[in-house]
Amino acid sequence: MTSDNPFGQVLVALVTPFTADGEVDWPGVEKHIDDVINDGADGIVVTGTTGETSTLTDPEKIRLVEVGKEVAGGRAKIITGGGSNETAHAIELYKHSEQAGADGIMIVTPYYNKPTQAGILTHFRMVADATDLPVILYDIPGRTGVPIKYETILRASKHPNIVAMKDAKGDFSEVSRVLNQTDLMYFCGDDANVLPELAIGATGLIGVTANIAARPYRTIVDAVNRGDLAAATEAHRKLEPLVRAVMTHVPGTVATKYILHGLGRIGSPRVRLPLVGPEEWEAAQIEDEIDLVRDIPGVDFHNFRPDRNAAAGGALPKVAGTTR
Repeated sequence: MTSDNPFGQVLVALVTPFTADGEVDWPGVEKHIDDVINDGADGIVVTGTTGETSTLTDPEKIRLVEVGKEVAGGRAKIITGGGSNETAHAIELYKHSEQAGADGIMIVTPYYNKPTQAGILTHFRMVADATDLPVILYDIPGRTGVPIKYETILRASKHPNIVAMKDAKGDFSEVSRVLNQTDLMYFCGDDANVLPELAIGATGLIGVTANIAARPYRTIVDAVNRGDLAAATEAHRKLEPLVRAVMTHVPGTVATKYILHGLGRIGSPRVRLPLVGPEEWEAAQIEDEIDLVRDIPGVDFHNFRPDRNAAAGGALPKVAGTTR
């Protein structure tokens, strides 16, 4: 990490471990953060989509930043994700996150409201104005309902605090165009596209599967950095069935927790409603994909013991999240 890149290259979109009754498992959070850093991550995005931001309370979000900083101890950067589809609420969340020690913020396109491009740009600028932290814009139209258009990205890139994009559109021609026309860093937000996007100039990744296996992504990034396409491609191919297991059959958060619990790395696979654990046939599909995984450094699937009963259903926490 340098002044030109304050985030790192291998960033994990962290799951938030819960207890069986849906409360945050704080010792589990500490352990999981330590695990992924030891496995090669140099950045952690807490309270993002994968962290179930929409069902976390604001105090939980701020505490996740604090815990992340404590556990990382300077070994990795802590970026806060999520935000809000209400600009005023997003500003307050990011101000508190900065006070809690966050190293950067990731602003998702306002969801559900379906604002115009002018509204999206105003939202980004006002949030970026409210913090001194470096900002990643998160473009994921499949969840938000609206893309960040090329012209909006160009205009946003002129803000001094907006320094990066997380791309979940998978439009490689637009990625190339933006990289040619701006100084923005690009982080791949689609696990299957990490190597292709790195190959056209992306900076790194913000990955879901990296919760389970950060080390192969470290291998891919380091190989690309030294121009070793063969080594990067080999790691990419080995990861493919695991990425398919995580990202294809159920929401990535659900599959990741199911697999981590089966590996004995988190205490419960529980997610908060309206997310639920995989149904029998979905669990079977995930397990079939896992059977195809071979020789991924840092992960031993010989010890994989999935628990469909523990994963079933979803939890209602004691205190409702703040999602207005």
